[in-house]
Amino acid sequence: MSSVAENGVSVAVDQNEYLADGASTVDAVVTIETGADFVTTGRPQERVEILIIDCSGSMGVGAKFDGARTATMAALDVLPDGTRFAIVQGTSMAKLIYPTDMPSVPASRETRAQARRHLDLLRPSGGTAMGTWLGLARQLARKHEGAMVHAILLTDGKNEHEEPAALAAEIQQSEGAFTCDCRGVGTDWRVEELRAIASALHGTVDIVADPGRLAEDFAAMARSSMAKAIPELTLRVWTPAGAAVRFVKQVAPTIEDLTARRTEAGGQIGEYPLGAWGAEERDYHVQIRVEPAAPGREKLAARVSVVADEQVVGQGLVRAVWTTETDLSARISRRVAHYTGQAELAQAVQEGLAARNSGDAETATAKLRRAVELAAESGNESTAKLLRGVVEVDEHNGTVRLRASVNAADEMALNARSTKTKRVRKEG
Repeated sequence: MSSVAENGVSVAVDQNEYLADGASTVDAVVTIETGADFVTTGRPQERVEILIIDCSGSMGVGAKFDGARTATMAALDVLPDGTRFAIVQGTSMAKLIYPTDMPSVPASRETRAQARRHLDLLRPSGGTAMGTWLGLARQLARKHEGAMVHAILLTDGKNEHEEPAALAAEIQQSEGAFTCDCRGVGTDWRVEELRAIASALHGTVDIVADPGRLAEDFAAMARSSMAKAIPELTLRVWTPAGAAVRFVKQVAPTIEDLTARRTEAGGQIGEYPLGAWGAEERDYHVQIRVEPAAPGREKLAARVSVVADEQVVGQGLVRAVWTTETDLSARISRRVAHYTGQAELAQAVQEGLAARNSGDAETATAKLRRAVELAAESGNESTAKLLRGVVEVDEHNGTVRLRASVNAADEMALNARSTKTKRVRKEG
């Protein structure tokens, strides 16, 4: 493992740099750690919190709407005074319900009380068009140039009142304007729709089946947002002539494929957006294709740099050494192997659930059996527990069978949380 720390940012590279004679693929896990000193020395940022609440007619069923109002106030209560906020009513259109005459207001005892009064006047009615919700949030974000803008989007339903292409276009236009955590309450929404939003906007997606749990979840999301003081970090990857990046994936704390988000920066350099940061660690799996060299020859396969405000604040090197000694080239980096398995686990879960829902029991059983194996091998106890809500596992012979009856919330929780990984410590 190689590790370089600059300006309070540590970049550690775990890999087996030895390649078999003729091999052309180099894998490395890059761990980026931002220290508290680095986070606190950044320039103070104006903060804006946008709360997007589904107010469609279906939210009036049961305790969902009351839970949403309580959760909105719970989020506002944990915002430091002075943090600007806005509340958006989401139906088949989006409407700013507080404040009504400006893009946002600073949090204070008075504005929280006013927000509560506006929320109390809301009544659920109408449809669901999430693209319009994102569009209004983007307009609000652009009224706060230079601010860190975070949104929480809550829905209980499917995006039924606009074309899928309209939502996709709004998601694309919103990238970089604000970050967004998404939550679904109940079981009538689509994980894939909220995952598409959260993934593009550097957020999280999860189910809150019980409306009574929304308040604690909203408060936790607001606290997490306030803990992020770095608006954007970028991973810059340089490769030498003849080499190319095959993929870049975030693999911890969740799996997120960043490969398609690459922007060319000239001279064999690609840049990948990493979103907002606090004092934290994240792991990335980088795979490089290189031109093979003679045994004994060493090459620099890639230089990975962390960039903030156009300044390199951390750097690591990915190397390749060709050898004819199989005991060297056959070693697999423990962390590369672990995260490769975690990515396969997430894919097996999602493909298995998709097959189950389409009625393909044979494929569903095979995929979910593989998921059970991978969860056990990697020690991912959270996913293993969720899998048991969908399949039955015979502890004696390892047989896996689909459950005849599955709780919808259990299945959606497994789907939504399938990308959460079991972290493995750095070598050494």
